Amino acid sequence: MNLANQTAIVTGGASGLGEATVRRIIEQGGKAAILDLAGDKGERLARELGERALFLPTDVTSEENVKHAIQQTTDTFGPLTLAVNCAGIGNAQKVIQKDRPHDLSVFTKIITINLIGTFNVIRLAADQMKDNTPNEEGERGVIINTASVAAFEGQIGQAAYSASKGGVASMTLPIARELARYGIRVMTIAPGLFETPMFDTIPEDIRNALGASVPFPSRLGRPAEYARLVQSIVENPMLNGETIRLDGAIRMQPK
Repeated sequence: MNLANQTAIVTGGASGLGEATVRRIIEQGGKAAILDLAGDKGERLARELGERALFLPTDVTSEENVKHAIQQTTDTFGPLTLAVNCAGIGNAQKVIQKDRPHDLSVFTKIITINLIGTFNVIRLAADQMKDNTPNEEGERGVIINTASVAAFEGQIGQAAYSASKGGVASMTLPIARELARYGIRVMTIAPGLFETPMFDTIPEDIRNALGASVPFPSRLGRPAEYARLVQSIVENPMLNGETIRLDGAIRMQPK
């Protein structure tokens, strides 16, 4: 597969890694639906990108929302062939804080959005893709998820985030094995330190220090580099069932 003429949904597509992915798909001749709750950003991006982009307000944890978004996408652009899961949140909290234990509702929310939301999109996208006409390689679709290096080296305060991203990485292989019979590939990207909205509130000197901690290149990753890897995964049919670290060789310290 290549991105030209593919129909994609991108969750979290209004900003950060998702926005860069949407832009890459459109630039390469594909069509993309932006699934996000950031209405103003999503609408602006869709207007900018033109008729091959569509914004659909979507809560990835809602079966009804995701089903409706997929249906609108296929009605507008044709059969769904690519799903990229970028929607996610983070919240740093220690298991034992000064005055109380970790807020259970925060842990639950992060797991619900990052892990259950990703699975919700996977299952509904795969159900659509299984009926596609296969290409010459027998492929009917590609699903790409977003984990994090925190799945492997979670720092103090990242129990919830690491658990959610570890779950995404861990379910990649069993889902890929199951969907192989339908010609649907499943991959996950685990980014390191990237320039995303999560970094917007961090002072510039701290951002620079974080970038300098990356062995090479010694800087924060760029969302466009994530999008380039999405394209490479789509184009290479032997990439399946794997989590690829995209991190400049960084290994996170305890804190």
